[in-house]
Amino acid sequence: MLGKLSILGPGLLGGSIGLAARQRKVAKRVVIWARRPDAADQAYKLGAADEAVTDLAKAVADAELVVLATPIGAMRGLVDQIRPVLPAGCIVTDVGSVKYTIVTALSDALEGHARFVGSHPMAGSEQSGIDAARRDLFDNAVCIVTPREDTDKAALNIVYDFWKALGCSVKTLAPLEHDEIVARISHLPHIVAATVINVVCNDGAHPLNFVGPGFKDFTRIASGPFDMWTEICLENREEIGRALDQLIEELAKVRAAVENSDAVELRTMLKRAKHFRDELRFRT
Repeated sequence: MLGKLSILGPGLLGGSIGLAARQRKVAKRVVIWARRPDAADQAYKLGAADEAVTDLAKAVADAELVVLATPIGAMRGLVDQIRPVLPAGCIVTDVGSVKYTIVTALSDALEGHARFVGSHPMAGSEQSGIDAARRDLFDNAVCIVTPREDTDKAALNIVYDFWKALGCSVKTLAPLEHDEIVARISHLPHIVAATVINVVCNDGAHPLNFVGPGFKDFTRIASGPFDMWTEICLENREEIGRALDQLIEELAKVRAAVENSDAVELRTMLKRAKHFRDELRFRT
């Protein structure tokens, strides 16, 4: 069990971490920091923390583990603020969905002050804010831990055990490999869902009067916070660009098969996709 767990950011992930940590007794004390007093009050009232504060120094004082649960663009600034007051031996992790730039920047910024280990719980939602937080959000969810070669092994083990204690299936990837994979399994699907919505509604929302559950399921993630996703796309732009190039190549093949009435090619493509999608279903 951890001593004090400090969560910086009371949104969906930060709130869910607090709820899960308290329910599962992962830490003796859970503290959430928020910029605004009303957000801190809300986190406390919902039971996501034993204490919710707006004072950063107070939030991280005596913390054994600090979790950065803010948008990725805010993490560097927060680390600069907490670095002088972090207790000796403290471990810092995060929940960001882009890893190479974050792990590089924060590992270097915290050197000599704290031990940083990158994390990415694959447990988001199209909803945002602490009102959407759930204590079971991490049950059976994958959390990817992204150490560098110089990452402190003891800190890595503690972060690994932390996510496992919250209910995650924990896997390890190098930061660059993480960004390559997540660009395809998370970032690209969001862009595609948003693009399909825009194509369908090019002349207004009228077509939405006729959609069925399949369309709703497919495009659900397009309801995610657009500011956050803009930031993610720019932060991981190189890998997302490569994924988009691959998608465009595949779409060109589909278009050619449709134009040429090539039933064999279409059937092969659809059969292959069904095979891999069914394999995913059997794994979950």
